[in-house]
Amino acid sequence: MRQTAASENQPTGSLAQRWQDLHASAALLAKAADLTPEAFEGKLAAFPDTLGGASEWQRELAERGIDDIDAMMRPGLTALNTLTARGSDTSAPAIALWREFHHAREAVLATIPSSGETAPHA
Repeated sequence: MRQTAASENQPTGSLAQRWQDLHASAALLAKAADLTPEAFEGKLAAFPDTLGGASEWQRELAERGIDDIDAMMRPGLTALNTLTARGSDTSAPAIALWREFHHAREAVLATIPSSGETAPHA
């Protein structure tokens, strides 16, 4: 079970590290998909900082989204590594996983609006 009080005291601590780790995995995924990895800057890099000003429900929603992305990426990258070890072409499944990652990440980013945007309602 999640410790919401602990996450409220440190809204960006381990969540920020997990966000960075996901993007390191995404860079590996981009390479497997024969895509240029995205730069971890701008809105992507600033996202953990925006969590500090977010409400508890927004932080929880972002954390669940990050959990979901991680749950998708770990086995997906393992499967891609297995295909690579077997000498198979990984570009098609890697692109499919990249698209899923990209859409899931956009959903997480939407939980905390940038300045000038309005927040979704719970």
